[in-house]
Amino acid sequence: EVILGLCAELACLAPLAADMGKVKAHEIRTKSKDDLQKQLDELKTELGQLRVAKVTGGAASKLSKIKEVRKSIARVLTVMNQTQKAQLRKFYEGKLLPLDLRVKKTRAIRRRLTPAQLGKKTLKQHKKDKQFPLKKYAIRA
Repeated sequence: EVILGLCAELACLAPLAADMGKVKAHEIRTKSKDDLQKQLDELKTELGQLRVAKVTGGAASKLSKIKEVRKSIARVLTVMNQTQKAQLRKFYEGKLLPLDLRVKKTRAIRRRLTPAQLGKKTLKQHKKDKQFPLKKYAIRA
């Protein structure tokens, strides 16, 4: 009874999310944040409907569509997160970046000396190099 009641409630929402199709990432990137949020809500309602259809013994085509809708939701969320991070990077440009926006790399690479630090010499080594420069030799062929 509960499932049938839920099914009847979701039936009125069916035209909203009917046949959303596969979402393409390059198409999503052009949309605004509000449009993305609206599309995400539609996809989530469609997923709810498909899950109800699965419980009530719906058609096989609906069951196979669950995976597609889940992947579409993931794509929308990924694009939203990527655009948010890009905007934050732009905001923090020239300032000290928060840890989650910094380049990950590996721990060893992050701890490594910078090229400028590697090129520095001690005063003693500098004096040695000045006193005893490398000798140049000409070799006859």
